[in-house]
Parts: sequence; C-alpha cells; structure tokens
Amino acid sequence: MGIVVGYLATPEGRAALDAAVEEARRRSVRVVVVLSVRRDETPERRAEVEQALARVHEELQAHDVEHEVRLLDGGDVADDLISTAEEVGAPLVVLGLRRRSPVGKLILGSNAQRVLFDAPCAVLTVKPAG
Repeated sequence: MGIVVGYLATPEGRAALDAAVEEARRRSVRVVVVLSVRRDETPERRAEVEQALARVHEELQAHDVEHEVRLLDGGDVADDLISTAEEVGAPLVVLGLRRRSPVGKLILGSNAQRVLFDAPCAVLTVKPAG
C-alpha cells in the first residue's frame, strides 16, 4: 500500500511530492512516485527525467521516507497513475495542478480530470505556494 504521486520536476510536481510525503507519514505508508514518459521521448529528455527521479530518490532516502520511484514508458499519465494506484492498493493519489487563468479555470487538464473521475481511491490536488 502507498500514496501514489504524479511527479514532474516543476513547482507543481514539488508541491505534489511534499503533500504525498506528508500524507504517507500521517498514514504510515510508503510513497510511490510515478513519472510517465512518452515512448518517443528523446534520449536527452529521458536522461533529464532519470536524473530528476534520482534526486527525488536521494532526497526521500535522506529524509527516511519509505518510497518507490517508478519511471513508466506508457506515455499516458492518467492511465499510469490509475493503474499504479490499483496495483499498490493506494488509499490516495496526489496531483499537482498549475494555476490557470479565469477562463482556464473552467477547464481542468484532461489528465487530472481522468484521474479524478477514474482513480480507485481519493485524489488530492495541490498547488504550489505563492
């Protein structure tokens, strides 16, 4: 069992990771960090993603947070988060959302919307501070 978090090396991804760690500590479960990459991603971009995940792993390890880091080649973020949540029996999925313009607030990103509607558990959405 674990808290599943969709991660990107962005302020939104950082906010999601921080919230997931807090929830995992509160519930005494691990954090499952998921980063989904497209199959056609360039080798350079993939190397950047792998380095970012290595830094996350090192940080969580240094803070004694039980965790697992998954780099998935599915390319469909929503499917990857939902299937991971189902696989690990997650009680919660955490997503970082970016701030949107007033018009943009009417439309939630398609990945976030799919996770909200299709996740087998509760979904927590967070925004970066500021």
